[in-house]
Amino acid sequence: MTEMTAVEAATTRLERALQALEEAVEYRLDRDRERGDLSDQVHSLGIDRARLASELDHSVARAHRLEEANRAVAERLDAAVETIRAVIAGDR
Repeated sequence: MTEMTAVEAATTRLERALQALEEAVEYRLDRDRERGDLSDQVHSLGIDRARLASELDHSVARAHRLEEANRAVAERLDAAVETIRAVIAGDR
């Protein structure tokens, strides 16, 4: 191999190595961007989860208040029914 051919072969190998390096860097940058996007998505999901947990807590508290109100109304209705029955029974 002549000296010029050896230099040309070395230049070709160097160009290929640089191309491979550029591709590897681009691949790594793409992966880092995807990882950043994934991190943003995880953060958004965390925010959504916190909001949903808060809404659930409020809904559960409201449900308990409604159950208590329902029990109170049922007791009053029972008392009213008993009063009406007593009045009807007294008229006979």
